[in-house]
Amino acid sequence: MRDLLACHHQRHDTFIVNFPTRRQVHFLQLPTTHRDHQKRRHVQPMAVFQRQCGQRVAVFRHRLNRFALQMADQEQARRKRTQPTWAPPGGSSATPLKLYNSLTRKKEVFVPQKGRRVGWYSCGPTVYDTSHMGHARSYISFDILRRVMQDYFNYDVLYAMNITDIDDKIIRRARQNHLLEQYVDKKPSQKQLLEDVQTAMQPYREKLEKETDPDKKAMLQRITNKVEETVSKLEQVTESSPDASKGEELKKALVGDARDPLSEWLDSMHGSEVTDNSIFTKLPQYFEAEFHKDMEALNVLPADVLTRVSEYIPEVIEYVQTIIDKGYGYESNKSVYFDTTKFDGADSHFYAKLVPEAFGDSKAMLEGEGDLSISQDRLSEKRSTTDFALWKASKPGEPSWDSPWGMGRPGWHIECSVMASCILGGSLDIHTGGYDLKFPHHDNEIAQAEAYYDNDHWVRYFLHSGHLTIEGCKMSKSLKNFITIQEALSKYSSRQLRLGFLLHSWKDTLDYSSDTMGTAVKYEKMINEFFLTVKDVLRTDAPPFLKWDKPELQLAERFQQRKEGVHQALCDNIDTRATMDQMRELVSDSNVYLKEKRDARQQPDHALLGDIATYLTRMLKIFGAIEGEELIGFPVGGTSQAANLEETVMPYLSTMAEFRDKVRQVARQEKAKEILQLCDGLRDDVLPQLGVRLEDHEGLPPVVKLVDKETLLKEREEKIKIEEEKRRQKEEKQRKQQELQAAKEAKRRIPPSELFLKDTDKYSNFDDTGFPTHDKEGKELSKGQQKKLRKLYDAQEKLYGEYLKSQEQQDGLINGAEAK
Repeated sequence: MRDLLACHHQRHDTFIVNFPTRRQVHFLQLPTTHRDHQKRRHVQPMAVFQRQCGQRVAVFRHRLNRFALQMADQEQARRKRTQPTWAPPGGSSATPLKLYNSLTRKKEVFVPQKGRRVGWYSCGPTVYDTSHMGHARSYISFDILRRVMQDYFNYDVLYAMNITDIDDKIIRRARQNHLLEQYVDKKPSQKQLLEDVQTAMQPYREKLEKETDPDKKAMLQRITNKVEETVSKLEQVTESSPDASKGEELKKALVGDARDPLSEWLDSMHGSEVTDNSIFTKLPQYFEAEFHKDMEALNVLPADVLTRVSEYIPEVIEYVQTIIDKGYGYESNKSVYFDTTKFDGADSHFYAKLVPEAFGDSKAMLEGEGDLSISQDRLSEKRSTTDFALWKASKPGEPSWDSPWGMGRPGWHIECSVMASCILGGSLDIHTGGYDLKFPHHDNEIAQAEAYYDNDHWVRYFLHSGHLTIEGCKMSKSLKNFITIQEALSKYSSRQLRLGFLLHSWKDTLDYSSDTMGTAVKYEKMINEFFLTVKDVLRTDAPPFLKWDKPELQLAERFQQRKEGVHQALCDNIDTRATMDQMRELVSDSNVYLKEKRDARQQPDHALLGDIATYLTRMLKIFGAIEGEELIGFPVGGTSQAANLEETVMPYLSTMAEFRDKVRQVARQEKAKEILQLCDGLRDDVLPQLGVRLEDHEGLPPVVKLVDKETLLKEREEKIKIEEEKRRQKEEKQRKQQELQAAKEAKRRIPPSELFLKDTDKYSNFDDTGFPTHDKEGKELSKGQQKKLRKLYDAQEKLYGEYLKSQEQQDGLINGAEAK
């Protein structure tokens, strides 16, 4: 009995027993018998008395111990009838979402300011030209981030994006297009066109000479060379050829080639005369519509709120006035500028938070001001070269709005500050934009807004997408080194483009190249093949539940590991590259499981494979790589008809495949080659035209897969090319073998005495047997050289002897045949 202490209280003849409950139980000594009283009358030796007392105490202790044990057991039994104390498992803490914040240049734990609500502003395009892959780089990347935040992490995102439809680039491009159209409508003669082009090329050549940027210089040189080449052709036609149609074709070609020099020349002469303000709205409206079409083609979600600068002029004026009132803006010659020195000098403010080392970079500041705002008179209006325009006084030939400072228009940087503030207030959770906009545009945005709100946290998390290069070269619209979105979509599908972006980090440089897109196409094919295989498995009959053996347990464990890997990757700055790697490994794990089951002629577990395929489909839907409502795989036949197409046609295709398989079995038994060829033709030629892939597996039922027709035809072409290459290689190998055999046969026929005689460039003297004795310079060959040549000579002598012997045998056979 635990912790039991029994003792004899000699003074009071009482035993005290301590139980584990710390309660004391007292027992009085039992009365003695009459005989004992009689014995006590006699004096006994002390030793006998002590022995008797000890025996009695021992017996009594034994009884007490047994009694105490019984009571303890009862107490323990009583406690077993009540619930024990429960403790929660140790577990692991949830991984927080971290985003790379340009404001700190490191990954930060994402904490929205209002619970699950996220206010998000994204810099939109300046719509003066066709959208290109640089735009796709930003907007596909931000679309992926937005979808993951909404559909994976379940944030309530309000996504606002602007359209810049008032800007120096738009004004200049609209004017130049307008003036060039007017010039072409006047139909200048060939002579007049040549004169005007030569005049326009003079300032263009001067710009070429002054240009220091090597990329821009190379671009200007290419245009100059092309114009000079076309001018030369047109001059020849003008002087000699009576063919007027050929001259008209060259005139059109020259206008196209000299578009930039002609437009700039016309604008410099007549730009200030343009008074039709409608041209400044038509151009951005057209390219905005084209931009939205491109985004829809790329499956980029539309913004929750779309803002245009032209619709926020009153808000811009009020915003600028507030900045002036707070002492951070000043009016100068009807323009308003932001005082960066005063702002940066305030204790509560910091200018150029994103790129502080760029503060004072006059070249970057000038680029941010716009081409129409860097004349010397404009620059002299500023207190400091680092100041930038909040409101620009309009010149002749520019759109304008009335303001307290005169007719003018908004500066570029103020537009985003105003529109983002109007929609999302004084502090944004997330602001996104391209890496090249960090300074000065985004830094100026922050400064304006924090001056307006008098705070230091207008943006909490600033996310910048990485650069895009083209085959390793810098992409730039100004350098005319870009690929339009439509050009890219003519070569690859929107899903393939998105997969290419998913396979790279959103914040790092992405190289748009054949290698990059080849990897994306392979990834799409890999995961699509898995989806098709799982669909085929799920169409077969199987018990609703199978016993899980070791393969199922292993695959299920790997499934959980891959899902955890995906989650960790997405929590780590939404690392889609690592996520896609985890998904690829999950497909590989599943394919290994399928092969094991196929080799063992066992039925795979439908539920487990269905769960894996459904999970992968869900992730690709979250990433925007799958449209439609399919539970598994990519849409077949387009999103509009994909839902019912597979369910409708697959029963018929499966019946056809089973019938064909039985026909093949009979044809094999009967050795009917023609029937087997017809079956192969159905598989290889007919069904691919219908978007159906039929796969034959020895000893297993045929597999039917619905695949995009173009994909199947490409696969067929590749298969034909591979087979043709194999045939060519085989023929080439046979040809080389024949040539080698012919060379060996020719060598056998050479007598050893003639072996070295033809090598006069090596040897000058030979003995009577044709063996060389001196080199070409007349020096006698060394013993070592003679030894090597003797080996060759003897080997040839042996070969020649074999040849003569074979000839004798052949002659003997011929003579014997003639004798018969």
